[in-house]
Amino acid sequence: MMKKCRSLKVNTLIYLVLFSVFILLLLWYTQSYLSEYLYEKYQIKDMNKIANEVYNSTSEELPNYLINVVYNNSICIEYRDIYGNITLYNDKSTGCLLGKNNEELVSYKESLYQSGEDMKAIKLVNPDYHSYALLYGVKVSGGYVYLFTMLSSVNKNDSLINSQLIYITFVIIILAVFISLFLSKVISEPIVKITNKSKELAKGNFSVIFEKNGIQEIDNLADSLNYLESEVSKTDQYRRDLLANVSHDLKTPLTMIKAYAEMVRDISYKNKKKREEHLNVIIEETDRLNLLVSDILTLSKLQAKEDILEYEEFDLVLEIQAILKRFDWLVIKENYSFACTMPERALVYADKNKIYQVIYNLINNAINYTGEDKKVFISLKEQKKTFLVEIKDTGKGIKEEEIAIIWDKYYKNEKNHKRNKVGTGLGLSIVKNILVNHHFPYGVQSEEGKGTTFYFKINKKSDFVKK
Repeated sequence: MMKKCRSLKVNTLIYLVLFSVFILLLLWYTQSYLSEYLYEKYQIKDMNKIANEVYNSTSEELPNYLINVVYNNSICIEYRDIYGNITLYNDKSTGCLLGKNNEELVSYKESLYQSGEDMKAIKLVNPDYHSYALLYGVKVSGGYVYLFTMLSSVNKNDSLINSQLIYITFVIIILAVFISLFLSKVISEPIVKITNKSKELAKGNFSVIFEKNGIQEIDNLADSLNYLESEVSKTDQYRRDLLANVSHDLKTPLTMIKAYAEMVRDISYKNKKKREEHLNVIIEETDRLNLLVSDILTLSKLQAKEDILEYEEFDLVLEIQAILKRFDWLVIKENYSFACTMPERALVYADKNKIYQVIYNLINNAINYTGEDKKVFISLKEQKKTFLVEIKDTGKGIKEEEIAIIWDKYYKNEKNHKRNKVGTGLGLSIVKNILVNHHFPYGVQSEEGKGTTFYFKINKKSDFVKK
């Protein structure tokens, strides 16, 4: 079941209104229930304190103290001296029952007086307000004191606050609506702009710029999209270059194959020597096509993790020697030279065919880009846990800003390309994917004008742990 989609403006409005309603309900609850509870607790605590001070007062200081008490507190007091004289303090305060002819109150007062206790309290209901009140009886040296206070606030301020809450409720809800509209505009507008520009980017417009607006999360998104745009732009350019390279590499052998096939059909089919020469050209060009297609298929399998590695033990020195024999014709016909520095044996454990392909591609790459001296250096060094393989050319080197992209599957340095050989820009990407799948470290060191060295490390048999 699909979740209902709402705009940012609507979501902001809903959440902010809900939050406002929650705060208002909390205020209503606090004012209606919690405030009464807290008021009652405060009154009881305050009455206990006053009753203790009254009990500990002397007969001389008691009258002045009672005056101060009623002045600073919302209570009323009745004082009976030893002669039966009655003095009332603050008996006109709201809710006070002292001094009134209330039979129930009279019986409460009599029970306190007859109890014989020095200090005692009774919780009762004030019939005038139908709310709880507290009556204290305190025995003093000069007579007896009654303290009376309401346990619920009966001030007009309470009703005023309740009426104000109604207006506050409407004001807060209206403010919540306006604030949500403002916030949604501030947040949604840059997102809408980014969305529209993303659609332009999807259509192939790589000139769009995702602008920042000061909100960290949106700025991070803009940075990510700007980076994505630059990478997609590069990838698109690499794709165009690949299509141009592959088209050229396909067109050339196909043209040669067609031309020599027509020559065999029309001219040399009767001349055995010429026919064999022409057929050999057709076979060589077919091999070039086959190599191109094989590279593309190999890279696709490696990147899709469909090519399972088959580990085995083998001598890396023998493999390098076998690869170099495939380039003997370059030594003979074009005066290329290979300088090798290797131990007698180098037992390793890996996928033999894949490592063969790695070394072949690196040597072929060095041949294509080496200098005028036509030299390629191959080194195999034994280390503590690995063998280090280095293949160096003497070409013009690689620019520093291009080193990071030479492993891309579309990269091809046309300016440094020395020989008219097949080159789709896939060789180094194949090398990278094979070494990554083996978990073998690899890299490149290059200096402009002095050449380039590609290297990788391969585990020794004894130290190999399959990952």
